[in-house]
Amino acid sequence: MKKMLNEILGIQYPIIQGGMANIALGKFAAAISNAGGLGLIGSGGFDAARMEEEIADARKHTDKPFGVNLMLMNPDADNIADLLARENIKVITTGAGMPGKYMDKWKESGALVIPVVASTALARRVEKQGADMVIAEGGESGGHVGDMTTMTLLPQVIDSVNIPVIAAGGIADGRQFAAATCMGAIGVQVGTCLLVSEECPIHENYKAAVIKAKDNSTTVTGRSLDAPVRIIKNEMARQYLQLEKEAASRDELEKITLGGLRRAVFEGDTKMGSLMAGQTCGQLKEVRPAADILKEIYEDGKKILAEKAAEASSWL
Repeated sequence: MKKMLNEILGIQYPIIQGGMANIALGKFAAAISNAGGLGLIGSGGFDAARMEEEIADARKHTDKPFGVNLMLMNPDADNIADLLARENIKVITTGAGMPGKYMDKWKESGALVIPVVASTALARRVEKQGADMVIAEGGESGGHVGDMTTMTLLPQVIDSVNIPVIAAGGIADGRQFAAATCMGAIGVQVGTCLLVSEECPIHENYKAAVIKAKDNSTTVTGRSLDAPVRIIKNEMARQYLQLEKEAASRDELEKITLGGLRRAVFEGDTKMGSLMAGQTCGQLKEVRPAADILKEIYEDGKKILAEKAAEASSWL
């Protein structure tokens, strides 16, 4: 019988918090780890010096396991990679690139390396490079997204590799956790549902926008630049999509989004800020402690799995 993610990592729940840029700071990652999940510090646009500060802050607030997400397109990725090895970070997730050139130094430091993938081809490539697991992330997620849905991507990734697979994208409650587990995932990664946790450091306006959102409240910008990003619809999104229809240049499009995430996170600008969120935002109705959110996902998921197992036995 295969081990679940919590057994492998020594945490309470088989749930990872996504490494959301400008949001997944050290203190927030520590709060998620204290709540029973695996908190991640997101590198985003931070340099190695800032990441060192965030790692120290996480260690100040928790004695439980936590990890770091390295966005491989980060201009300071090489220095951050060295830092993670020196700091003996035990779980490293990666995105937006191939982590192969860092694999040896991370493995020597004792880290588990878990790239985020949006295709079977990428999953097979990172497995060959030495990845310990992969996170199969569907396009329902917030922020940078791929084309395939989690329902279609997850089983195909599981069939294509010989390492454990974690599901991400469109997971915010026990039903979705149970579905991912039934398809073969050893755990899940969540992000949008934690935006409305009490501990999440985003502006209250951002949280309110997530709670107000409905099932069709998100859209994807940046497809014309081959850099799709899922956000909540607002004035910035409307302007951006109109410019994309008009075949605007990259410079014109980037003028609109420049600093947009920071405006949303820190200033609470819900009109022109980049309100990154996944399609599960329509499920979220209130701000709650992170511990309650994680416990409900896991406990409800276990209950559903037990009920369905009992039902299935009566069918056979």
